[in-house]
Amino acid sequence: MPHTSTVLTDIASLVTNDPAQGDGSPLGLIENAALVLEGDKVAWAGPADRAPAADTVVDAGGGAVVPGFVDSHSHLLYAGDRTQEFNARMSGRPYTAGGIRTTVKATREASDASLAATLTAHLAEMRRQGTTTVETKSGYGLTPEHEARALRVAAEAGVDEVTYLGAHVVPPEYADDPDGYTALVADQMLRACAPYARWVDVFCEEGAFDGDQSRAILTAGKAAGLTPRVHANQLSYGPGVQLAVELEAASADHCTHLTDADIDALAHSDTVATLLPGCEFSTRAVYPDARRLLDAGATVALSTDCNPGSSYTSSMPFCIAIAVREMNMTPDEALWSATAGGALALRRTDVGRLAPGCRADVVLLDAPSHVHLSYRPGVPLVAQVWHRGERVPDGRPV
Repeated sequence: MPHTSTVLTDIASLVTNDPAQGDGSPLGLIENAALVLEGDKVAWAGPADRAPAADTVVDAGGGAVVPGFVDSHSHLLYAGDRTQEFNARMSGRPYTAGGIRTTVKATREASDASLAATLTAHLAEMRRQGTTTVETKSGYGLTPEHEARALRVAAEAGVDEVTYLGAHVVPPEYADDPDGYTALVADQMLRACAPYARWVDVFCEEGAFDGDQSRAILTAGKAAGLTPRVHANQLSYGPGVQLAVELEAASADHCTHLTDADIDALAHSDTVATLLPGCEFSTRAVYPDARRLLDAGATVALSTDCNPGSSYTSSMPFCIAIAVREMNMTPDEALWSATAGGALALRRTDVGRLAPGCRADVVLLDAPSHVHLSYRPGVPLVAQVWHRGERVPDGRPV
């Protein structure tokens, strides 16, 4: 069947993330704009008075249009609840990696249908808030059987990007043999999980996996055809960032505690520094300083780290607002990092931008500028979302 086309017109400001368009900035901003979607692709972007005809016309009502958010780090394959842990932490108990084991127990006991229901509910919640590309990880099963079935559930649900994270923490049954668990993750578990994943990840941190263990797992993952990602330098200074750069990882995630050498390594590599401000917000930890990374020339992405323990938010607008307020980012930098930056962290060029040929993932804001995402924190500004050219249900009518 022929593709139908839609033109969004009366757009006060259109963020394309294509510097060749509009004002020539990284955002590729076009004022008084229009955007044409054809099928599941962007067909045209430019001034409204030059927009081509289309089958359907949508009046944006003077709102801003931005690319769909790209959430390149989440943990949605889980069961159970950690409300009590959060309550205790807000009452004075510090966050450690050990809380993950609570979710592991519940996840192992859950049915496939229950895991799928939780996953799809969170994906729908994200999409209503403007997130149109999602990466999610295993890591709450920690046996070959449970890790593989989590990744299979994600693949069957159509998650954009699926990551094998058998190296989340060492499970209780291997508490006295962490090297034995490392060997399991790098061999039998990897073979069971690799068919369902594109990425391999490891929590390189005190209380989880040290540098040597992390290197062994990531190297094995690369040999199996998976591309590395690394949970790096979240709770303390450590080897995670340097390891990520050494192994040409797509991203080093968290990056809360960085030396000058870490920043220099990231700035001179293709490894994206993915910052997760929801985690610091939820754990009352120190925020990473994005300004140091940006001024050094490193590529920065923003993501939610949506998970039941340390960052139970699915809202990219919330993370954008925190990044501007607490991490020394400008509103333009934060939006770029939540869209184009996230796409680079996933090594994607078809999302995070609104240029011809890109996937038609579009967010219409109930505001005249993208700056309102940080100017009006907590306000539900996402008026309508198009995902792969289709309007997402449950949005407010245009």
